[in-house]
Amino acid sequence: MPVSELFLLALLVIFFVPWLAWRILGDRVVPLVVVQIVGGILLGPGIAGAIAPEAHAALFTPDVLQLLTGIAWWAVMLFVFVAGLELDLKQAWTAKTDTAVTSGFALAVPFLLGTAAAWWLMADPRWLGPNGTPLQLSVGVGMACAVTALPILVLFLERLELLRRPLGQRVLRYASLDDIAVWGLLALVLLDTDRLGRQGLFLLGFIAAAVAARWLFARLGGRDRWPLSLGWLILVALAADWSGLHFMVGAFLAGAVLEAKWFGHKKVDALRDRVLLLLMPVFFLSTGLRTSWEMGGWDVVLVAAGLLVAAVAGKLIGVGIAGRLLGWAKGDARLVGWLLQTKALIMIIFANILLDRGVISSTAFTALLLMAVASTVLTMPMARRVLAKL
Repeated sequence: MPVSELFLLALLVIFFVPWLAWRILGDRVVPLVVVQIVGGILLGPGIAGAIAPEAHAALFTPDVLQLLTGIAWWAVMLFVFVAGLELDLKQAWTAKTDTAVTSGFALAVPFLLGTAAAWWLMADPRWLGPNGTPLQLSVGVGMACAVTALPILVLFLERLELLRRPLGQRVLRYASLDDIAVWGLLALVLLDTDRLGRQGLFLLGFIAAAVAARWLFARLGGRDRWPLSLGWLILVALAADWSGLHFMVGAFLAGAVLEAKWFGHKKVDALRDRVLLLLMPVFFLSTGLRTSWEMGGWDVVLVAAGLLVAAVAGKLIGVGIAGRLLGWAKGDARLVGWLLQTKALIMIIFANILLDRGVISSTAFTALLLMAVASTVLTMPMARRVLAKL
């Protein structure tokens, strides 16, 4: 078949099959985003490729994969840019004590437990990527256990009718500050001694460019902000990738220094929803195509289960400590702890970066992917259960 027909056939599979499964399951059981992520894993070489290797190879040819990869890169850049825009640092500052204490414990405890679990569970060198060290592997996995996916959290809070309530806004503040800290840790993990000069030059140049960008965007009209924001996104992503920090780090920074109110919160929400609908399913499939079961399926599942325990227990314990210190109402800590379990997308993006940079192996990537999906699947039913008791 011509490449154009194979490409369209692949898109048909990517967009239609997960939607059909979601409609059969029911949208209250699991969100469409999670079904799409699981669909990407099932369509990958480890499952669909093993069941029907000839058909899989015939559909996902190198030419088709190259086209899908380009779309996936652009999709995730836009998505991470919007995640940066959604950070509200001014709101976090107004409740700085509550935000700092809660975010600190919600990040530190799962990070430490995840790092320790990775050090113990991933002692075999086959979990390590070709360019990584055991310390980088452990810190990267600990970071993955600590992260919260802010854009997906927004969707979940909308579903639970908490987004515009005080509790929902508190949870967004905690997740926002954690996101900044995790991206900073990621930059440290990716530090390359051969590129320290480039990375220092990028950071200095970015600070100056960010000041100029804020001055410019604050004065632009609505018609000009969106087109120029795309140019700003691409420019910062390109500079970050040139420095060795990965283009997705640049995409997040490009959004984080701008204000969502300049673009309109409803328009930012609409952009996020459209990227999720129109582009991100391609990223989910490309993520699934990178999964690997080389060490054996049960090894991967057991490691993923161990990391899931570290991530879930870490969030609940960390938020529980913060709730006691701050005198929260009964039940609030459990609810916040479960809401912050949402990991899909942002954690998957981090895992992709670690895999791209050779810090982790494709098998370790698969374990992290399974952990992220399981953690996200648990979020809504457990949060609903706590809400019902409250």
